[in-house]
Amino acid sequence: MNINNLNNVYSKLSLKQRIFRLYEDFDIDEIMLTSSFAASSAMLLKLFSDVNKNQLIYFIDTRYHFNETLIYKQYLTKLYGLNVKDVKADEKNHNETKINKTWIKDPNSCCNINKVNPLEKLKSNYKIWVSGLMKWQSDNRSTLNFFEQRNGIVKFYPLLDVSQEERSLFIKEHHLPFHPLISKGYFSIGCEQCTQPGEGRMGRWNNNPKTECGLHL
Repeated sequence: MNINNLNNVYSKLSLKQRIFRLYEDFDIDEIMLTSSFAASSAMLLKLFSDVNKNQLIYFIDTRYHFNETLIYKQYLTKLYGLNVKDVKADEKNHNETKINKTWIKDPNSCCNINKVNPLEKLKSNYKIWVSGLMKWQSDNRSTLNFFEQRNGIVKFYPLLDVSQEERSLFIKEHHLPFHPLISKGYFSIGCEQCTQPGEGRMGRWNNNPKTECGLHL
């Protein structure tokens, strides 16, 4: 697998062409797709459902999600006929974060326990990890390329060069449902206790300098 060649080829393709090409270059069993069912999720899920409804989609259930996110997840799953599987931290470790309110004392540790570690166990089963990251979402994401070797797996961001305006236009033109919290001023949506209204990712982790949960670092 030559990362430079992949980036060169995919950068010249349209969004849907990138996803079709992905299944030419890799078997479905080699592809791990994750979705947070948050602000921008409908776009990526719509594109993949149009190309391959059999693709397994992992949802990391931290047990701290907004109820609106869980409802949105159920709605999109039914709307697009998605094949979704929940991934969770083991009960003991999760309960420790709940009892200790780890998200306040050590948000990085809370994210590692409830998001990073559960998915880490799955990564060895796949060659490609697909995620809906876009450059405009954060400084860290602005430096990414379509394909990157990260911690033992190749990550693929098919929407990376989509602007915020293009994202919103795509959702409106295809009559896709926005996450219900967007109308309340939430532009980046994570766990309930760590998310406030705010532009970009400013509402995440309650004014903490932290801007990433750790999945994409």
